[in-house]
Amino acid sequence: MSETPRSRETGGDTSTGLPQRRTGLAFAHTPHRSDGRTPQTPRGARQPDPGGRPGTTPPVPGRPAIFRAALCALLFALTTWQVLVSGPLLAPDARLSRALVRAVPDPVTERLADLGNVPVALPVLLLALCYALWRGDRRGAAAAALAMAVVPALIVPLKEWTARPGPLEPWAAGYYPSGHTATALVAYAGAALLVRPYTRGPWPTVLAALLTGLTAAGLILRGFHWPLDVLASLLLCAPLLIGVRWAVGRSRA
Repeated sequence: MSETPRSRETGGDTSTGLPQRRTGLAFAHTPHRSDGRTPQTPRGARQPDPGGRPGTTPPVPGRPAIFRAALCALLFALTTWQVLVSGPLLAPDARLSRALVRAVPDPVTERLADLGNVPVALPVLLLALCYALWRGDRRGAAAAALAMAVVPALIVPLKEWTARPGPLEPWAAGYYPSGHTATALVAYAGAALLVRPYTRGPWPTVLAALLTGLTAAGLILRGFHWPLDVLASLLLCAPLLIGVRWAVGRSRA
């Protein structure tokens, strides 16, 4: 039987024409360039942080954050306009308040509303500020402190301007927006933003949301504020917290 050129080619060299097996699993996931430069992909450009964990891109004030802040400001302007002109939005607000006020015993709701007191909420933020400074996050700590300082500068003039009466005290004025809600939101959420980068799990954010929600519920159920007062404070302070989140991200970049 004569030997064909094909049989001579395959029989003389067993190292050609056969696929070579890759060793290890990293080859299947690590991009390479023939010129030795860093791959132009997020995975290839990512560097580990000082703790040895995979680094992440810090948050930047991009369009989504700006849009969220602008939307909150627009909704706050809408609710304020309704309060000033006694618009149709106040009717369902009053009905909801009448349905909820005193639905829970006063001693319980008063304790919940007290979570928004400055002597209760401010020490939580101060502890978080000290911890952030100890970890070297000066930018985030400064942003959180500034947000807390801005709260009374915004709330007090708005209370005097709108002069809205309370659910249980129609002869009084200065209930819009809710100062207790604003204090609770900025203090607890600001503390969570400062502590969150150094903890495992979302528990700081969950705890801040719970404390703020309990404060808001206590204020509405006890009749200290209309529901719209509480909602307006949340909308007003949301852009401040977006700024704090951006500052915390920048400090860790």
